[in-house]
Amino acid sequence: MEQPALRFAPEVLLRAQGVRAAIFDVDGVLTDGRLYIGEHGETVKAFHSLDGHGLKLLVAGGIEPIVISGRDSPALRRRMADLGITRIALGASDKLAVAAPLLQALQLDWSEVAAMGDDWPDLPLLHRARFACAVPDAHIEVRALAHHTTSARGGRGAAREFCDLLLCAAGRYADLLQVQRGSLDTR
Repeated sequence: MEQPALRFAPEVLLRAQGVRAAIFDVDGVLTDGRLYIGEHGETVKAFHSLDGHGLKLLVAGGIEPIVISGRDSPALRRRMADLGITRIALGASDKLAVAAPLLQALQLDWSEVAAMGDDWPDLPLLHRARFACAVPDAHIEVRALAHHTTSARGGRGAAREFCDLLLCAAGRYADLLQVQRGSLDTR
């Protein structure tokens, strides 16, 4: 089997081992953080396809994605539905309060959770999570708390990088990659 090209520092992978669920913020993580609001109040968001595929790979690798956002919008609901993400809390003013029942339903505690965020509302989740991840343009307090800061920016593949890291730490990345490589025509 051909070895993956992707590498993470051993201490980062060790810290991320044992993660069974990953919490994602939306604005600034799954999007670039900019809000486009039309004249009738509709919100338009841009999502990166790499991030979406990363979320699907998490599920295939046995890690449950959870999306918690302070905002709610039809665009966000549509994206989550398209990806099959069902564990979501939108319009959450207190992200920690809405995370508790989601984790309880999965019978998980914070020692089995990773979280990715970019601003102060994410701090309680990042503080409690086994593994905390930030995007490079996150607020300085978030980056200071994070165990890892992605190379990619929010809405530009950062969530995919986080997913790949978690899959590597779980020992599932190489297997999932091999399945994809196996589907290639290798004449």
